[in-house]
This record gives sequence, structure tokens and C-alpha cells, in this order.
Amino acid sequence: MSVQSVEIDIISDIVCPWCYLGQKRLQLALEQVADVVQADISWKPYQLEPDAPPEGFDVMGFLGAKLGGVDAVKRSHQMLADLAAEIGLPIALEKATRFPNTLDAHRLILWAGIIGSEMQDKVARALFEANFVDGLDVGDAATLASIASACGMDKEKIEQKLASNADRDHILGEIRNAQRMGVSGVPCFIVDRQYAITGAQSVEVFVNSLRQIAEMKRSAE
Repeated sequence: MSVQSVEIDIISDIVCPWCYLGQKRLQLALEQVADVVQADISWKPYQLEPDAPPEGFDVMGFLGAKLGGVDAVKRSHQMLADLAAEIGLPIALEKATRFPNTLDAHRLILWAGIIGSEMQDKVARALFEANFVDGLDVGDAATLASIASACGMDKEKIEQKLASNADRDHILGEIRNAQRMGVSGVPCFIVDRQYAITGAQSVEVFVNSLRQIAEMKRSAE
């Protein structure tokens, strides 16, 4: 049986816990379908809170207002921790104190993609871990530059770019394009620019969807 190559655009925001969960489930699914699918992954931006100030919001105050109080936030965190534990995904939501503006983080992901898809994937995952495991402020320029450096990017160049307005309009344009496509929430996984898998679906749903897409591509050959 031939292996089908697919392109997967992951539209996400790195402060979205469902995106963090969903990308891991996708990764596990791709491991299970490696006999029929080879994926080239690109990360695309989305902002859950585009109006967040540069310094971000206090996490508990911000999420509490959205979810209905501190107790509701804690229940949500526990549910996410349980789901993450099911797939061996480390998570420590209680460590985060800031809900950042993620525009600069998306710029960093874009610049990593210019180097190559492997670097982009590495940086995107490092940003998720910094936010959801280490509780770091991924809206902070120094933090972003350190993450870039740890991933093998040129720290000085990244610091210079972050201090400028480089590619801000590009990121905002990509977000608008996603919204014009009908994306109103994340994560959203676009396969070959025509099949959408929305939400942090189960590993089984990803596996079945990818196998169906591979079969359709094989039948069309």
C-alpha cells in the first residue's frame, strides 16, 4: 500500500490548551498511520485574545471572568490535566500567571518556518511547553528570544526582529484569511487545503480521518 503525502496546516494559538492537546493527539495519530500517510506540517496563526495588552492579563482574573469564577477555572484546569494525562502530555496550568498577547510568538513561529518545517515544528512545540508546562510568559520578548535560541535560532537576530514591527501585518493578514475561510475557533487542522478537522479531536478521530483522506488520494491516482 502506497504512502500518501499530505500537507497539514495547524491553525492555533499557543495560549489555547485545546490546541496544545490537539497537536499532541494529531502527532500520536500520525504515528499510527505512518504506513499510509506522510505529513508535512505548517503552523498558522490565530489569536484568541488579539486585544490583550503587551503585558498580558492576570490569568486567574481573565479566565475567571470568562468561565465564571476561580472555581470554574480550577475545574477546567483539572479536566484538561486529566485529558493530557491520558496521552502522556505534560501540563501544569497552575504555574502560569499571565495570559499574554501572542502576536510576537506567532511572528517567531513564522520566522522559524522560513528556516524549515522542522524548525517551525520545534519552536511551536517549545512555545506550548513554555506556556503550559513551565508557566513562562510567552508574550515577553526576552522569553521568546531565549526559546528561539534554545531551538537553534539566532538569538540576536530574533531580538532585533522582535524589537521591530517586522511581519506583524503578515500575521494579522493570515489570521484574517483563516477567518474568511470560516475558522472561528481553534485548533483547526486543514489537510491539503480542502479537508478541515476542527477541535482537539480524539486520536481515533484523527486516525480515521487521515486514513480516509489517504484512501481518497490513492483512488484519485
